[in-house]
Amino acid sequence: MGLLGILAGLAVLMALAFRGWTILLLAPAAALIAAAFSGEPLLAHWTQTFMPAAAGFVAQFFPLFLLGALFGKLMDDSGSVTAIADFMTEKLGPSRAVLAVVLAGALVTYGGVSLFVAFFVIAPMGLALFRAGAVPRRLLPAAIALGTSTFTMSALPGTPSIQNAIPMPFFGTTAFAAPGLGVIAAVVMFGFGMWWLSFRVKQAAAKGEGFGGEEEAAGPGEVALRELATTAREFDPSEIEHGEKASTAPSIAVAVLPLIVVVIVNLILSQFVLPSFDFSFLELPEWGGTSLTAVGGVWAVALALFSGIIVLLAFSFRRLPTLRDSMDAGSNASVLPIMSVASLVGFGAVVAALPAFQLVQDWVLGIGGGPLVSLAVATNILSALTGSASGGMTIALEALGPTFMELAGQIGLDPSVLHRVAVISSGTLDSLPHNGAVVTMLAVCGCSHKDSYFDVVMVGVVSAMLALITVIVLGSMVGSF
Repeated sequence: MGLLGILAGLAVLMALAFRGWTILLLAPAAALIAAAFSGEPLLAHWTQTFMPAAAGFVAQFFPLFLLGALFGKLMDDSGSVTAIADFMTEKLGPSRAVLAVVLAGALVTYGGVSLFVAFFVIAPMGLALFRAGAVPRRLLPAAIALGTSTFTMSALPGTPSIQNAIPMPFFGTTAFAAPGLGVIAAVVMFGFGMWWLSFRVKQAAAKGEGFGGEEEAAGPGEVALRELATTAREFDPSEIEHGEKASTAPSIAVAVLPLIVVVIVNLILSQFVLPSFDFSFLELPEWGGTSLTAVGGVWAVALALFSGIIVLLAFSFRRLPTLRDSMDAGSNASVLPIMSVASLVGFGAVVAALPAFQLVQDWVLGIGGGPLVSLAVATNILSALTGSASGGMTIALEALGPTFMELAGQIGLDPSVLHRVAVISSGTLDSLPHNGAVVTMLAVCGCSHKDSYFDVVMVGVVSAMLALITVIVLGSMVGSF
């Protein structure tokens, strides 16, 4: 009955979440359903299991959600994201429309700009390029997905995405974990994705297919399933339209400078500055009995985003006509996403505390191939079931992270490899048809699932799966590099 309860709770969570019900209600309801089937005390699980786990996630990662959303909003309102998109348009042009869209999305998201902010700037730029280059409109969502939701989210070392930050406290790693493996994974994702899109463009040209329909893309206020969107990523898209955008865009140098600062500061802090200080006081009870390895990665990313914000304000202050409104909107954009993901984490904590979860754990750990394969399977399944890369990965690591660390220690496996495998796995099967990021991306491009989703799967799921397999094989053979 206990296992049936876990499945019933997941079914309720999936079915209603995909219909736009708020995860803030669904997650505790699903947790209580699972606990009820096991005959466990319901109120105790809600207040003593669910809430501490949810609160713990907020305590660990709210600085990253807050600063990341604020940075993305300021980059948007200052015209910096638009300047980068315009630069790619000018330099690459309609003849290389797909590459321009992919590189524009990759540049801004690797520098710390939220996925949803990128959507609403790059989609209009992509539509213009695709129309001028006679590239089918239906391929635009896949091009945006490749640039914003694959290698810059989960593979490239140092990316400040929340997905890349989540494993750090569990494995004592930094955002630059297994950099060599990450670069190889990024090359696989980018290479396969570009090959596929190029093949599809040539295929369409051979059939005489042009840009296609002239439907207008949906605006931010028209995007459906806000609740799903904020579960899928770290920015509430309803805040995109709040605040006032700059009337003139900065130069490309000024536009990319904050992005460069984020990456460089993150690298310097995580690899050189923070390890050089004595943080032994963190082991004291008043500081939570923790260590630098557990918090240093999060500190480095948070300070990097903060530095990017300071640099942006220093160079673009005059281009922000309503600075307070922009900052308010950016800050507000972080609240619903972190609370939604934290609720998923609370649900996972209740499930992991049930006696029947031992059966699930035994099954996962019994999968052949070692801890990397088991970790990949668990993270993929939970990300797919929850429709959230960050939520699925956190549930997997909260429940099984210590076990994977123990297994890795037994075979001498560097935790950095676990980090990279977990992150890439979270971004593989999370892109279900009703995933909030997918729904939003299709909406802003004016495309349908029928026309565009297959190509999104090829560049977003298949490319990530190939990269994941490559990293698992190399990580098992030679470890981290």
